[in-house]
Amino acid sequence: MNIFEYAMQMEKDGEAYYRELAAKTPHKGIQHIFEMLADAEVIHYNIFRGMQKREQVTLPDSASLTGVKNIFTRLKEEGQQGVDASQADLYHKAQDIEVKSRDFYLEKSGESTDDREKAILKKIASEEQKHYLILENIIDFVSGPSTWLEDPEWYHLEEY
Repeated sequence: MNIFEYAMQMEKDGEAYYRELAAKTPHKGIQHIFEMLADAEVIHYNIFRGMQKREQVTLPDSASLTGVKNIFTRLKEEGQQGVDASQADLYHKAQDIEVKSRDFYLEKSGESTDDREKAILKKIASEEQKHYLILENIIDFVSGPSTWLEDPEWYHLEEY
């Protein structure tokens, strides 16, 4: 299996896992976040498929994730904090997947001799890190105190 086939399988698995998480949570806002993450994995899959075919590909901005903080703000305003804490282990598993993906793409970017390929791999690794941070905020949201949104760690979501 070459790098592209492996990456495509990781992205396909990630998409399936996020769709499974979306189906398991009864909260529409969190469902929407998982669906956005799944859609981002589909974009990554298509990029790797294009790279495998030696097509000219570009990685679009992750604009689809811009509303994540707004979703959390709305859930807080609706008083839906501390929900689904029992699923925190599933969210931690998703974080582990994101870390493995990020590390794999960074490793392969270091091995690549193609500057364009290297840049795309680094950008996707950066997006996987953002996914990790979103999951961290979901975990904090479902299991954290009522003041979690005011936490200064939210700064990293404003990059979207």
